[in-house]
Amino acid sequence: MAFNDFRFRVAFRVVLVGITMAVFIYMITRPNMIFAAGLISFIIIGQLIELYRFTSQTNRKLTRFLESVRYSDFISGFAHDNKLGKSFRELNTAFNEVLEAFRKARTEKEEHWQYLNTIVQQVRTGIISFDPEGEVQLINPIARKFIGINNIKNINELTARNPKLFEALMEVESGKSVLYKGGADVLLTLQATELRIRGGNVKLVTLQNIQTELQKQELEAWQNLTRVLRHEIMNSITPISSLTSTLREILDYDLTKKETHYELKQEGAEDLREGLATIEGRSKGLIKFIDAYREYTSVPQPKLKTILLKDLIEKVTQLLKPEIKKTNIRFESICESEYLTIQADAEMIEQVLINLVKNAMEAVENNSNSCITLKGLYADNAVLIEVIDNGPGIIPEAIERVFVPFFTTKKTGSGIGLALSRQIMQMHNGTLTVQSEPDVKTTFTLRF
Repeated sequence: MAFNDFRFRVAFRVVLVGITMAVFIYMITRPNMIFAAGLISFIIIGQLIELYRFTSQTNRKLTRFLESVRYSDFISGFAHDNKLGKSFRELNTAFNEVLEAFRKARTEKEEHWQYLNTIVQQVRTGIISFDPEGEVQLINPIARKFIGINNIKNINELTARNPKLFEALMEVESGKSVLYKGGADVLLTLQATELRIRGGNVKLVTLQNIQTELQKQELEAWQNLTRVLRHEIMNSITPISSLTSTLREILDYDLTKKETHYELKQEGAEDLREGLATIEGRSKGLIKFIDAYREYTSVPQPKLKTILLKDLIEKVTQLLKPEIKKTNIRFESICESEYLTIQADAEMIEQVLINLVKNAMEAVENNSNSCITLKGLYADNAVLIEVIDNGPGIIPEAIERVFVPFFTTKKTGSGIGLALSRQIMQMHNGTLTVQSEPDVKTTFTLRF
């Protein structure tokens, strides 16, 4: 077994080379053995070449290992020279373990790729990615359906088939979205992000058809609006119709025809006067309701300017101060920074804030320790304005409906204020939301 050891075999070759060189030196000192010495020299050269070849096995092994890694050849193994000793067995074991780790990593990578690719192919959102030259790197079936080309290789092919969609895909910026109207049943929202893969930039765009969801939301909004309209109109029309019938009966039974004129009994006249007054009141209420509807549907476009938030809050406070002084309400206005600004139409936002504060005043009017806070701040990467009160709050069942046009929880009011306020905030690309804890705190938040 010792003869198979790598070190023994190297030592044996070195000793053999030494003996051969000694013989060579002995021969060259003998004139009659010069020719034999020449032959021995070739043997020495051969032995040195063999020694070099044998000792360079580790280099060849390392080279083969690195080539296996380079070309992802993880099938090959290292074990045929284990007999050369413990050091070779340990080296072969280490190489095999590394190759096995690479093999497992590649298998897991392929499994993950297949998993993610299956997800990409199955999702109901279109996904397409392409490089700066327009070469398509990835596309799923939904994206092909939206684009209208089954085998698209380059995004520039869209210029002839669908130039508007091509323009939308090229114009959408990373982190932003654009809308694309593709037909009666297609309204796509395009969102983009940019990635850097293998030293090159890739643009990834998602395409989602929101037409169905919009139609669903639109239908729900119209149903809510129609329900409220029907309720309000019926509240006015029903008594008017009933009173009209009653007044006709009064005229039929209490009106007496004389030769030259008609006479009406005093009781009938009073009933007639009361009925007409009621009809007049309900008619005015219906006209007021129609005016509120017209106000909601004819909001002008905002004229955006840069406004200091501190100045806006101070102006609203000054406008409300005379009305607040008539009450026992403790009113606070706070702006956390003098440098916060928003892009807004000052008059429209003032209208929203005044409406919210007046609602809060009505909510807390029966509280012994009434408090309203108007607060401006910066949080969650946005400028916020909060209107906070400690009134009775809004019950969970009504909190999602308070922004529905003409819905109101108050005995008086058109139910248009909050709906109009939210519409104004949407026109400013902002939001108006509410959070309420009954009998503790209610907060309306304007987010810019």
